[in-house]
Amino acid sequence: MATSTDKASTRDRLLDAAMELFYRDGVSLGVEALCRSAGVSKRSMYQLFEGKDEVLAESLERRAPEYRRRLGLDAETSAPPRERILSVFEQLERSSAEDGYRGCPFLSALVELKDPEHPASVVALRAKNGLLDAFRAEAERGGARDPELLARQLALVFDGASARAGAKADTLQGLTTSTVKVLLDAAGMEEHPAS
Repeated sequence: MATSTDKASTRDRLLDAAMELFYRDGVSLGVEALCRSAGVSKRSMYQLFEGKDEVLAESLERRAPEYRRRLGLDAETSAPPRERILSVFEQLERSSAEDGYRGCPFLSALVELKDPEHPASVVALRAKNGLLDAFRAEAERGGARDPELLARQLALVFDGASARAGAKADTLQGLTTSTVKVLLDAAGMEEHPAS
């Protein structure tokens, strides 16, 4: 008889494999390949999840906190808003240079699924809106003339840059940060605000 620890372990193995495989190979990956990689039977997977869609959604949900942490969005810091925004793009540039970088996992899921009602699309859109909200909050704190517009522009640069780098169509080193500096300047977010 399986214990709750065994079920948690099986669940963790499935979600860990899903995070890696869906990011690397795309969301069209089959259940058989997912289960084989996790070392879990299909029967066990279907005892824990309704299907692949639920596994994909939960794997994205599981990835979100680490993604935000890595971008520095959850860090408590006294850094000025302009610095906090630039640090997100500096981290994007660093991440894009790593082996295995395939772009933003949430944007990738949204583009591949093409269904806004899909459970994984709902999770991915929530993560993308979280990034937009973080940009808006920093733009407001930094005194941007139009925080909403700046947040949308920053999200556009982030998603476009991560997609191009993930597709190996471009390298980002210095490109996104220099682009973002122009946007921040145009929005009135000065490097050294007057005291």
